[in-house]
Amino acid sequence: MDPREEGWPSMDLVGEALLEGLAAHPTEVSAVSVRPPMPQVARRLPRLGLRNAAFNADRLLTRFGLYPGRALLARGRYDAFHVVDHTYSQLVHALPAGRTGVFCHDLDAFRSVLEPQRESRPAWFRLMARAQLAGMERAALVFHSTQAVRSELLARGVVDPSRLVWAPYGVSPEFHPGPDPTDRSEEVLAPLGGRPYLLHVGSAIPRKRLDVLFAVFAALRARHPELRLVQQGGTLGPTQRAQVESLGIGEALLQPTRQERPTLAGLYRRARAVLVTSEAEGFGLPVIEALACGAPVVASDLPVLREVGEDTCAYCPVGEVPSWVEAVDALLTGRQPPPSREARLARASRFTWAAHTRTVLDAYLRLLETGSRS
Repeated sequence: MDPREEGWPSMDLVGEALLEGLAAHPTEVSAVSVRPPMPQVARRLPRLGLRNAAFNADRLLTRFGLYPGRALLARGRYDAFHVVDHTYSQLVHALPAGRTGVFCHDLDAFRSVLEPQRESRPAWFRLMARAQLAGMERAALVFHSTQAVRSELLARGVVDPSRLVWAPYGVSPEFHPGPDPTDRSEEVLAPLGGRPYLLHVGSAIPRKRLDVLFAVFAALRARHPELRLVQQGGTLGPTQRAQVESLGIGEALLQPTRQERPTLAGLYRRARAVLVTSEAEGFGLPVIEALACGAPVVASDLPVLREVGEDTCAYCPVGEVPSWVEAVDALLTGRQPPPSREARLARASRFTWAAHTRTVLDAYLRLLETGSRS
């Protein structure tokens, strides 16, 4: 599992849900979490320690030094190894590759190697990406959450189809349409004074297209002055902050600190709509989380998001602000009602962590059985 200091809530969720799910099968498996902390080396240096470069230096030290060393020590202690996050697939080089699987959530980490014309990166980053990609190519199993990711892996010739395992994510039990006594969303939303809001859940990395989110919201506010925007999970960079200021939406934007799942579920339940403006995704957890809470979803028209949401979401062309404005406005005014709440809840119910766990466990049991016969 990723060190917690990495700050990727989705990877934390996927790893913790799998670990909890495996604990429900004590007669078949005994699962142990390997998750070393990220040491503070560069961050302790005078002057350098508070800079982002120091954090990244400690990340690299963990990914390519401390963690592989930890993997070498563990390689003889267990029957099989599961790398939760493909950005740590370099660990396969230190583990018995024939008994190790990697979950590939998307191919973004490898773009600079697979599509250098599309994504230009420094030489050190490409070197890191090559090591990660080579590790995933060596793994006995490569898991994927959507068929869209599978198609891309096959199109790029990264993994033989016989090693691919489809294991869709699940919806955590906190995400449901009913009330929850541990939900603090009312307190979090107090600054809105009861005004309606749109919700975006995700980081501020470029592929999430917060530039589209902010432009759409600014246009909608001209029609709905009382409307507010809640963005959960992103730390805005200078360009994004400048856009918010230039659009004049700063006082209508609420960015609460990271919330626990019961409160995040409350944010979904209370939202007029959840917007997923990404230009690329491997799955789109906010889509099924929002649906599970009964919230209407408007998402980018990506094959992967259509695969996950099917006909229970509204879809807009990636980056086309006018189309987004019209679609969300139609939903807010009732001109185009969303798919029924029952349909949204039914779609979300198809995704369970129990099924995810069973798929992953069965894949390793088959792998070990085949290995014992060979």
